[in-house]
Amino acid sequence: MDMRVAAYAIIVDGDDRILLAHWNEGRRAAWTLPGGGLEDGEEPERAARREVTEETGYKVVLDDLLGIHSRVIPPARRLSDVSEPLHTLRIVYRAHVVGGTLRNEKNGSTDRAEWFPLSSVADLHRVKLVDIGMQMAGLSVEGHE
Repeated sequence: MDMRVAAYAIIVDGDDRILLAHWNEGRRAAWTLPGGGLEDGEEPERAARREVTEETGYKVVLDDLLGIHSRVIPPARRLSDVSEPLHTLRIVYRAHVVGGTLRNEKNGSTDRAEWFPLSSVADLHRVKLVDIGMQMAGLSVEGHE
């Protein structure tokens, strides 16, 4: 079985907006949490900060570890033609912006980043990780609690 460990951030600003990245790989594009896979030997916290900067242009500080989500993807559901399942461990942090400017990633797995009101997330075409991360952060997909 293959394994992928990735780190993501839930970033909500003072106007109750969440920062999402538009994932453009795979069978269909969708909004996701900013983040991605750890490089060899990389600490998860560093990976989360690096990935947020790469995908959104922002520098962030991690506030809390919200949780770890584990999922096994069967071979038929994987993006590549392989015979092994993929075990994904997704580490989710709460973070806040401390610098940088919103910009879109070029030549990456995401092609843009945007702020969305929490109340509009339910209407977005999004990956399940958005809902999982929002639940970890105590936020409802219908708004915030």
